[in-house]
Parts: sequence; structure tokens; C-alpha cells
Amino acid sequence: MRNLSLIGQLGLSLVTPVLMCLAVCYLLTSRLGLGCWVYLPGFVLGLGASFMTAYKVYLSAVRKNPKKTERTAFNRHY
Repeated sequence: MRNLSLIGQLGLSLVTPVLMCLAVCYLLTSRLGLGCWVYLPGFVLGLGASFMTAYKVYLSAVRKNPKKTERTAFNRHY
């Protein structure tokens, strides 16, 4: 069940920043009269923000599930 919620959170983390940046681009083009070129940097910034947020979600998931691996040094013999 926990993994299912992480997948949902990851999906929202990928979609929300892109949609927010595109909404800001729409407001810039409709209110200020800027050209359609504004959508390209807005989309790129949205993708960057979404991947950064997804990376942070991934790091928090990895921190909560640490894999305990005990490594033995080469010069230690048991």
C-alpha cells in the first residue's frame, strides 16, 4: 500500500510543476501580449522543476528503506 501511494505522489510530482508553468505562460501571453515563444522556456522550466521534485521524492523513499549490507574489508579474514 505504501508503494502505491509513492507512485501516486511521483505522478503528481511530475505533472503539477509543468501545468503550473504552462498556466503562468498562458497568463503572460493573454494579459501581457507576449508571443507564443514564452511556452518553450516555461515548458523547460516546468520539466526541470518536476524532475527535481521527483528526485527529492525518490531520495526520501530511499532514506526510509535503507538496505543493510554489511561489507567486509579485503584485509579482514574471519
